[in-house]
Amino acid sequence: MALRSALINAMANAARKAQRSLIRDFNEVEHLQVSKKGPADFVSAADRKAEKILQQELAKLRPDFGFIMEESGRIEARDGKSYWIIDPLDGTTNFLHGIPHFAISVGVQREGELVAGIVLDVVRDELFWAEKGVGAYVNERRLRVSARRKLTEAVFGTGIPFHGKPGHAAFVKDLTSIMPEVAGIRRMGAAALDLCYVAAGRFDGFWESGLSAWDMAAGIVLVREAGGMVTDLAGGDQMLASGGIIAANDVLHAPLRKLLAK
Repeated sequence: MALRSALINAMANAARKAQRSLIRDFNEVEHLQVSKKGPADFVSAADRKAEKILQQELAKLRPDFGFIMEESGRIEARDGKSYWIIDPLDGTTNFLHGIPHFAISVGVQREGELVAGIVLDVVRDELFWAEKGVGAYVNERRLRVSARRKLTEAVFGTGIPFHGKPGHAAFVKDLTSIMPEVAGIRRMGAAALDLCYVAAGRFDGFWESGLSAWDMAAGIVLVREAGGMVTDLAGGDQMLASGGIIAANDVLHAPLRKLLAK
């Protein structure tokens, strides 16, 4: 078992603090004051509270790091190169509907490279963590991507563009080309956890477009450290910039990409 570095421990401790706040709010979900951030893109008081906790805790820890955050935007790094990339509540719609599948995601980017990440499944209490060169883990268990070799045996995760977002027709086209070729497709509603599920071999792969950096940053490190391949939809490495991602093991990545390119 790999020993967690000080960095991973610090991220985990910050996430645990935010977790307590989210669980309290999740138990009170019907009383939450919910403001409308945009069409079907709800943000709750819970979301903002969790982000504040994460920001305060992480700033104490590494005062030189900047922040890229879902709710509060970007804060430049004092050292000019290191950033926390934070999603305080990935799976907001699940949260607001009382569906117990949502997570806290924190990634670390140094000089443009993703080097560490944690994703905490708030309700199941699974802490997924990875650091470049150290491997990927859930709690204390080492993760490996799935060893499946055939599309017909593979289950893939994805996300559906929701109300008010473009891309519905393109998504239906993707589904039409992929569904007949694979064992199943799942839409769980939290991209950070979908990527963790690829790292853990629970999903054989995942694709989505229209994501933000904070949805993917930690998950990308996890999949890579679990032996998987991650690219943007064109097969390059512009996931954070383009918002599109394909993650799978090294055998299924190319055929999945080919089906999507159809």
